[in-house]
Amino acid sequence: MDHRRLPHQAAIALAGLALVFTSCGGVPVGVSHADPTRVQRELTSNVLNSGAPSVLSTQVLQRQDLYVVWQADPAAALAELHARIGDAGAQYRVFALAELSYAWAEESDDRSYYLAAAVYAYALLFPGDADADPLEASDPRVRVACDLYNRGLAEGLKAADGRDDVRSGPRMLPFGMLEITLDPRGLSWGGYRLEQFVPAADLLVRGLRNRYRRAGIGAPLVARIAPEQTRQQEAATRRIPELVKIPVTALLRIENPRANLDSGWLAGTLELLSQDDALSVTIDGRDWPLEFETSSALADMLGDSPWWDFELDGFFSGVFRTDAEHRGADDGLLLIHPYRPGLIPVVLVHGTASSPARWADLMNELEIDRDIWGRYQIWLYQYNSGNPIGYSAGAMRQALEKAVRELDPHGTDLALRRMVVIGHSQGGLLAKLTAVDSADVFWKLSSDGAFEDVRMDDETRVILANSNFFKPEPFVARVIFVCTPHRGSFLAGMSLSRLVGSFVALPSELTGRMREVLTLNEGALILRHFDQLPTSLDNMNPSSEFIQALSALPIAPGIAANSIIAVDDEDALDVASDGVVTYASAHIEGVESEKIVRSGHSAQGNPATIEEIRRILMLHLRESGDLTPPERTP
Repeated sequence: MDHRRLPHQAAIALAGLALVFTSCGGVPVGVSHADPTRVQRELTSNVLNSGAPSVLSTQVLQRQDLYVVWQADPAAALAELHARIGDAGAQYRVFALAELSYAWAEESDDRSYYLAAAVYAYALLFPGDADADPLEASDPRVRVACDLYNRGLAEGLKAADGRDDVRSGPRMLPFGMLEITLDPRGLSWGGYRLEQFVPAADLLVRGLRNRYRRAGIGAPLVARIAPEQTRQQEAATRRIPELVKIPVTALLRIENPRANLDSGWLAGTLELLSQDDALSVTIDGRDWPLEFETSSALADMLGDSPWWDFELDGFFSGVFRTDAEHRGADDGLLLIHPYRPGLIPVVLVHGTASSPARWADLMNELEIDRDIWGRYQIWLYQYNSGNPIGYSAGAMRQALEKAVRELDPHGTDLALRRMVVIGHSQGGLLAKLTAVDSADVFWKLSSDGAFEDVRMDDETRVILANSNFFKPEPFVARVIFVCTPHRGSFLAGMSLSRLVGSFVALPSELTGRMREVLTLNEGALILRHFDQLPTSLDNMNPSSEFIQALSALPIAPGIAANSIIAVDDEDALDVASDGVVTYASAHIEGVESEKIVRSGHSAQGNPATIEEIRRILMLHLRESGDLTPPERTP
């Protein structure tokens, strides 16, 4: 009999037995075509972006025969998986423990599992043991482990009020205890004490074009300044307004984490680091970037800012607000970071009925740009925009001069003398008045006599001199004009603008001093226009003598100038405008470059405007030579 051939009945019987034993019909293993996007999503999703554990952690559960246990009792599955850490291939189990602990924390609301997720992730990334088997840099677990550490730490430190409880003391873990020691140096910033640390991931950002996060290690937080604390009255920090919110990163360094997981007793140091402290740290002999959330801190600051109310209040009121809780200095010059020698100041000057808040998108973009952040520092100037332009420009010049004297009394900081002043709309006119030699052209608009011949007291003479006589500031190296009405605004010449201007209250100190000058010089024919001071709208009327005199002044030699001009229509440039300022008014000769952007008048946040400013700032760096800032230390 040929054993290679079976009777028909035997073949049927064997087939039946195969069905019984396999409990399956057809071929049990194979493939089918699928959408590659779906496959990619399934392979790369994890608990942080999908709410379900990744394929990588599920594989560990399957290999350890714990998948069914995980489905029925997650805490028991985690405990058993933790007990098997010491076996071969520990790094894969440690990763699974990190992700699964986070998943169970989300479901159970047991915050100790969040902290456990951070501990496991740290042990995977920084085992502290030369014999540990590290993951390859390309292993997807590395980035996910960073995110699990960052989110687990932020959630694990969170108190009942939703803020992070940054303090020393023991914290319970599902498998033991973690003793945390807080480094107190992180609670101090710019002479302030930091408080109310909120995880950046808990904040939704609105109003900014982009939300930025510097990827790295650490839990991004947003902190506020303790208002009851007394600031150190140092020049480098005195001008920081108390409304500033600080992006801070919490970093928990754990001692020998992989070795101490078995014992269940771990110790670590909690550090709080701002961008002003460091952008990276060294762990296990390797440099790691810190993770920062700059956009959420900026949006949180501006959301609570009184600057929005100031826009109209500051236009109609001539008296600068002196609300100490919200100002950094009573002369209007504000810093949003402590002054650092070696970094070039970029001074942002807002326009009419506006405020520093209108630079939000520009600040957001510059703060995240490593080339800009490491070489520039942002300053803001706030002023009452209804006041006479010469008066406002004189006040701004005084504030800048005072800051330079205070910050660099010995004149050693070369970067401080490469200052860039950027002005939007009326702010551009203030910027120009830092870069021209006016001689006595403005004074002659008010008087036919010499300034020194007019009788007045010393304080009045200083105010009038600062408002009428301008020399190029020696520390200003470049001015950038954004939608600036060099020849006035057609809106300022309309009857409605004149009506609005009639409600502007000029500074009582200034009007009082002008009346005093008229009284002391009664009968003299040398004074004109002292009885009725102009508002900024009067100054920007195209027919005003002031704007005509200013537009005729050239930028001083040695100071670079750039123009960014907005037009909001397709008209020819000789008739185009941004709705407030015509191209013909914004265009001036003698600038290094002129960029036209399609936008309305509020173009300071326009992407093309921001990119042009960045281009100019990078050019300014190259032209400034070696101004390398001092190295930062963690």
